[in-house]
Amino acid sequence: MHNRKHAVPEGEAGLTLIEMMIVLVIIAIVAGLVAMNVMGRPDEAKATATKSNIAAISGALKMYRLDNGDYPTTEQGLKALVEKTTTPPLPATFPQGGYLSAPALDAWGKPYEYTSQGGSFTIRSLGKDGKVGGEGVDADIDGKG
Repeated sequence: MHNRKHAVPEGEAGLTLIEMMIVLVIIAIVAGLVAMNVMGRPDEAKATATKSNIAAISGALKMYRLDNGDYPTTEQGLKALVEKTTTPPLPATFPQGGYLSAPALDAWGKPYEYTSQGGSFTIRSLGKDGKVGGEGVDADIDGKG
């Protein structure tokens, strides 16, 4: 057999080092722009995460109600979703591992306010400032069910 090298036209042999560096610089610029936009708004991201957490907690509360006929009382609180409560009324069933894996905290690390009105509930985060009311990222974030 003959050892033949395939002739590759000039410029089509693959990416050169300069072309690779240009691509990497473009990727770095785009990543920097994305990071600046995200890093410039950490509190807005926390507010969005808190809204998502409230939706997840609401789902866990609805599962609790399906299993036990009602939501946990205000006194039992959201802790009743993590571990079986000993405060009456006791739940008829409680899944291994609970309805939530950990105590519910908002994105700022503060516990949610939970109140039960019998057949409904309210979950509230007091926002970044931890005070009732406020505007922007300090505004309260509510969830009802």
